[in-house]
Amino acid sequence: MTIPIVLASSSSIRATLLRNAGVRFTAEPARVDEESVKNALLAEGAPARDIADALAELKSMKISTRQPDAMVIGSDQVLELDGQLLSKPESPAGAIDQLRGLSGRTHILFSAVVLCEQSKPVWRHVSRVVMQMRDLSNGYLEDYVDRNWDRIRYSVGSYNLEEEGVRLFASVRGDYFSVLGMPLLETLNYLTLRGVLDT
Repeated sequence: MTIPIVLASSSSIRATLLRNAGVRFTAEPARVDEESVKNALLAEGAPARDIADALAELKSMKISTRQPDAMVIGSDQVLELDGQLLSKPESPAGAIDQLRGLSGRTHILFSAVVLCEQSKPVWRHVSRVVMQMRDLSNGYLEDYVDRNWDRIRYSVGSYNLEEEGVRLFASVRGDYFSVLGMPLLETLNYLTLRGVLDT
C-alpha cells in the first residue's frame, strides 16, 4: 500500500528540496504560534536544539491528526548566537540589525525534522550547522537587504544561503540541505528504509 506523504509547511524551499529529489507529496501548512511556543520553552530553559525539535514535532502532529494515514513531515530551524535565539526579521531595518549582530561572528543553525504517522512521532532528526559570517560593512549590509528583502523576510538570520546570502559567509560546517531548511538526506534515508519511497 502506498503511504501518502504530506509536508506540513508552506515553505517553498522545503517543497523544492523534496520535489527535486523526486518525492511525490502534498503540502498542508501547519498554523502554529511559533513565537509563543519558543518563548514558553525558553522560559523553561530548553536548549535551542530541543526548541527546533519541538516546533517540528508540533507542526507534524497538527497535520497528522487530520491525516492519520499519511506520513507527515514537519521541519523547523532555530538560529542560536551566543545562547540567544534569533527570529525572522520584522522589517528591513530589523534584518540589517540582525546581520550587523552576526557579522564577523559564528552562529549555530539547528534544523529539525519530525515524521508523524497515525498521530504520533515515528522518527526525528536534528542537525547542527556552524556558520561563520564574514566581517561585513554597513554599506554592504544595507544594500544586501535592499536587494533581497522580499526573499529574506521569512528567513531566520536574514539570509538565504542558496542565493546572494552565500557571499556573507567565510565558512559553513555542516549539511547544506539543513541550512536550506531540512535535513534532506536523513529524511530520504528514513522514508526509503520504511518503504515509503522506492529504491
